[in-house]
Amino acid sequence: MQLTLIKNPDESKSIPYRIARIVYAETHAKSLRAVEALTSMIQNCVKTYNCSFDQILSDRDLFSSLNKSSPNNELIHIEPTNRNFQMCLRVAMRMMRGTLPDCCYGATRFHHDYVIPSWAIARGYIADIDGLLFYL
Repeated sequence: MQLTLIKNPDESKSIPYRIARIVYAETHAKSLRAVEALTSMIQNCVKTYNCSFDQILSDRDLFSSLNKSSPNNELIHIEPTNRNFQMCLRVAMRMMRGTLPDCCYGATRFHHDYVIPSWAIARGYIADIDGLLFYL
């Protein structure tokens, strides 16, 4: 049996799913607080850099889970019926409706607390939210 991928031509409906997949892969949906913070950081990036969601959501430097070598890459393909993914999707929908406050204090960069990327060495983080460190 061959499967055919049906793509929704309405991009406004696909963006929240893309956001939710990346947020799920990066946070493992371990807390609502982390999900809200990373989702609001995505919104901050769009506003700060005056770019599209598509540009931000394709940034492999910003989201390591997009890289095939990342241990979190498999999580991008989570089933949409997964309860934790659904939480990420609800937060992404709130953000798209403009009802998600900035939960990461204007941050436009982040990393996990178990790694220290070279760009973060000379900077001070502004928030530590459930294992995610956020930066301006």
